[in-house]
Amino acid sequence: MACQSVCAVMDEQALLGLNPNADAPYRQRAMAYFEQLKASQDAWEVCADALANGLYSDDHVKFFCFQVLEHQIKFRHAGLRSAQQQLIRETLMKWLQVQLMNAQPEKPFIRNKAAQVFALTFIMEYLTLWPKFFFDILSLVGLNPHGVDIYLRTLMAIDAEVVDRDILHLPDETRRNTLIKDHMREQCIPNLVESWFQILQTYQQSHPELTCQCLEVVGAFVSWIDLNLIANDRFVNLLLSQMSVEELREEACDCLFEIVNKGMDPVDKTKLVESLCRVLQAAGFFHVEQEEDVDFLAKFSRLVNGMGQGLVLSWTRLAKTGNVKDTADTLQAVEAKVPLLLQLLVHEDDDISANIVGFCYEYLHVLKQLPQLTDQQKTNIEAIMLAVMKKLTYDDEYNFENEGEDEAMFVEYRKQLKMLLDRLAQVSPELLLEAVRRVFNNTMQTWQTTAFMEVEVAVRLLYMLGEALPASHGAHFTGDTAKTSALQDMMRTLVSCGVSSFQHSSVSLEFFETVVRYDKFFLVEPQHIPNVLMAFLDQRGLRHNSPKVRSRVAYLFSRFIKTLHKHMTAFIEDILTRIQDLLELAPPDTGFTALLTSDDQLFMFEAAGVLIVNAECPAERKQALMRSLLLPLTDAFRLLLAKLPQETQDDRQAALADCLSHAVGFASRTSKAFSNKQTVKQCGCTEVYRDCLQTFLPALSCPVQRGTLRSSVRSFLHRMIICMEEEVLPFIPAASEHMLKDCEAKDLQEFIPLISQIAAKFKQQVSPFLQQVFMPLVLAIFGVLARPAEDNDQAAALEKQMLRRSYFTFIQTVAGSGMNEVMANQGAENIERVVFTIIQGAVDFPDPIAQKTCFLVLSKLVELWGGKDGMVGFPDFIYKHIVPACFLAPLKPTFDLSDAQTVLTLSEVALTLKMIHLKRGPEFIHFLQQEYLPSLQVSPEISQELCQVVQQPDIKVLKSYMKAFFQRAKL
Repeated sequence: MACQSVCAVMDEQALLGLNPNADAPYRQRAMAYFEQLKASQDAWEVCADALANGLYSDDHVKFFCFQVLEHQIKFRHAGLRSAQQQLIRETLMKWLQVQLMNAQPEKPFIRNKAAQVFALTFIMEYLTLWPKFFFDILSLVGLNPHGVDIYLRTLMAIDAEVVDRDILHLPDETRRNTLIKDHMREQCIPNLVESWFQILQTYQQSHPELTCQCLEVVGAFVSWIDLNLIANDRFVNLLLSQMSVEELREEACDCLFEIVNKGMDPVDKTKLVESLCRVLQAAGFFHVEQEEDVDFLAKFSRLVNGMGQGLVLSWTRLAKTGNVKDTADTLQAVEAKVPLLLQLLVHEDDDISANIVGFCYEYLHVLKQLPQLTDQQKTNIEAIMLAVMKKLTYDDEYNFENEGEDEAMFVEYRKQLKMLLDRLAQVSPELLLEAVRRVFNNTMQTWQTTAFMEVEVAVRLLYMLGEALPASHGAHFTGDTAKTSALQDMMRTLVSCGVSSFQHSSVSLEFFETVVRYDKFFLVEPQHIPNVLMAFLDQRGLRHNSPKVRSRVAYLFSRFIKTLHKHMTAFIEDILTRIQDLLELAPPDTGFTALLTSDDQLFMFEAAGVLIVNAECPAERKQALMRSLLLPLTDAFRLLLAKLPQETQDDRQAALADCLSHAVGFASRTSKAFSNKQTVKQCGCTEVYRDCLQTFLPALSCPVQRGTLRSSVRSFLHRMIICMEEEVLPFIPAASEHMLKDCEAKDLQEFIPLISQIAAKFKQQVSPFLQQVFMPLVLAIFGVLARPAEDNDQAAALEKQMLRRSYFTFIQTVAGSGMNEVMANQGAENIERVVFTIIQGAVDFPDPIAQKTCFLVLSKLVELWGGKDGMVGFPDFIYKHIVPACFLAPLKPTFDLSDAQTVLTLSEVALTLKMIHLKRGPEFIHFLQQEYLPSLQVSPEISQELCQVVQQPDIKVLKSYMKAFFQRAKL
């Protein structure tokens, strides 16, 4: 062999490292040896020798040798000498020959790797060097079980490489795979099919695992070979006989599914499915209730689903052609499967039921398209409804308090059933409404003696009608239609029959979900509001013994209040009294166990705010109510804030800071209740929120837990800017001063939107303050950006990039808000420094989002200061810095003109040049033509062309020209 001149033996020391338990140095040596064999022209041949002659018994060494061969075939095949390619073929066949004689087969992981290597060799050589690949293998292995195993594994590996649609292939690979399949169809597919038949027939008793493998191969290949080779009497009868063999039936079922799933002419598909159904029915497979093997039934259900969907697809295609007879025949075939569909849909095992949902859904879609339904079809619809209602029901084992994987799967399955219910509503809303009404009313009459799952599903069905029926039926309880009155009757029953007292969390939740889903019902019948409110407020809702129920009810309560607050004026003070303990802050380590989490309490504070703000009472009363709501928060806040710096343990500090943050968040949430019609001022609450501000702002200068405290106070300020209008302004300077002290990139990045919000909202009112805070803020930003960071610290680099963007956006806000004086009054040196950072941002940082903002700012500054009566010295600055920036930025290698964001930046460059021309006129054109463009070595013709385009009124022309100009310049 050629390898003997290079490396007579393998590196035994390196091979020791292949053992999974080997020490690190040995493993590293094995890796290095692997790389060496991969890279060498012929050193790998030692592995071929080892495999062909069975030199090693260690499984890991054999696997290693196959890996080395795999690499050569996959990545270096074209570069191998013909003798080396021949060596690989011979090695594989010799190795296969050895397998035929072995008493014990190789381990599965080695057989799989060998099959991969066979498949790769096939792909590389079948069309050129090894056209007899399959004939050589088949003639060698015959019906030897070890050989057949490798042959079948190789076919599955070929399917994965050549056919599998889930794998993305390059265009060249796709073309190659098409050629391979074409050649196989012409040359060897009938022989392969014959070999499969022989294997299935020979081994179904003695080697069921080989038979299953072969069935998998048939299922994989059937999608692209001539179906007549498989869908014939002898093959189908063989498959059907295997449907009765316990070890084979699941794989046989899957194989039949793939046959049925094959794309074909609709008439042929109907004939195939019908012939298959006749045989399956005759063999007794349609007696689902007698079958105890649920795993097989799940496969069978999938097969029936495939047959049903195939028939529906045929019907759809035939209906479009107008072929009346074939369409009618196919619809009859679909209808004939409905009894079987219903047996599977209603089966107690959810996997079996879930597998048939697709066919059921599409059958209903067919019914929806028919002009009129027969009595039998209506009966079918009702049967599907009853099946869905039955299957929606929880079983005894469902764990409501600790939901795991089984519970999650049932929730997903319920979503599929909901799709069926929605589709049923489209086919026949009247039948659905009547069926739900019947189930609901019967259950509500006897709810005290009915199991929880029956009660829950009855209420759930009422809830689901809201989405299933069109909005005019479900969302509005007005008019006198049958549907509206049916919903109204059911809602009246729900809220008055006492079912809200049912002692199971699933029923409690469903009750409140449904009440809120149909909250419009209470606008029509407001007399039921007090009873439902009590259910929300007592042990049925917010004080339920299940935390999960309490949490959800807190959210639903806020929704209920928002919709119906106008009908609650008489109960406001009673509600606020009853929920008072649910609004208490829960400081850490007090031993106080809160009924609600802080997230849940947010909804409670919002609901309380909505009640107070919308109360029909004088402003003084609203103020008193709001004060009594927020005073406990501010009192607790002062105490906890004083305590925080004295705390030495980090976890205690963090817990206190969280508690303080919650207090601010709760106060903030109450402000969501205000609107344009009910402002803070109109409700007399300005003073209350002013007191909150005075209480919360000192937290900004707290020396510990700054991140948490600043973040919550800053959020509160955002809300107050919206709600309190100019009343908030006196607090802004001191707050800003605190927030600019010792700040990090993230602090500044979050502070800038606050200042921008103030600038945008109050404009001239805050001009003096902005002039005062402008340079301290800018200097704080410069300071943070200038701090050194580790080269590989990605998080720090990203924070700086985001801060830089925020800074540029801030300058844009100030420049664009009509407050020219804010920047103009900063002194020449400071202005120059800031504008230089804008130039730098436009040119030096490869961040198109920031660059675009910078050019927006430059354009605005030219508009403000670049005219005849603009800022002294600014025209010089335009020519020295802004014009060069417009050319230097797009000329950078990092300025990618194929990137959409970068093209937007280029548009701003064009607008900046246009603005300079607008302000400086012919002087600018002269500068470009005579001075600047010649300095870039731009030819006089192109300079003149560019100057002409700049002078044209249509900016689109300039934008297009600029793109072409820089594309040309970069070539």
